[in-house]
Amino acid sequence: MSAERTRWGWHQLSSHWAAQIVADSGVTSGDLVLDVGAGSGALVRPLLDCGAHVVAFELHPGRASGLRRTFAGKHVTVVAADGSDLWLPRRPFRVVANPPFAISMALLRRLVSPASRLVRADVVVPWHIARRWVSGRAPGARRWRASFSADFGRRLPRHALSPPPPNGVAILVIRRR
Repeated sequence: MSAERTRWGWHQLSSHWAAQIVADSGVTSGDLVLDVGAGSGALVRPLLDCGAHVVAFELHPGRASGLRRTFAGKHVTVVAADGSDLWLPRRPFRVVANPPFAISMALLRRLVSPASRLVRADVVVPWHIARRWVSGRAPGARRWRASFSADFGRRLPRHALSPPPPNGVAILVIRRR
């Protein structure tokens, strides 16, 4: 594993699995979609193919710059910011993301906050986090379960990410009720 990946906690999603995740998400033309931890754009490409307007959050300066170059002239806004304290859109939005695992809980809590206009989120998370949210044992579950549901999406094989994470990962699907 490279020193950069260790420092930034980056698990790059393969293009095959990115396309599967986007297909499963049901994103359609005109949807506003946040990709938190966009990396090199594995999810951005298939989201654009669906006709989505993408806001790609990427903290790493080199990858944010690469996203700007790669997707110049497309329906992509690149924001060089930490995904754990992002400002949510004031209009309905979706999330399709493979965020750094270290910010998963903070991101999920932000997405289900009372002021959130989230419609649906499909987020790659460590298996233990997905289990916790689906079982209703996640922080603030009593509050957010009145407005949102949490379900398992696909369980991803370790080789779907590079470097492979030490434990399993799954797609956590959060939907507005």
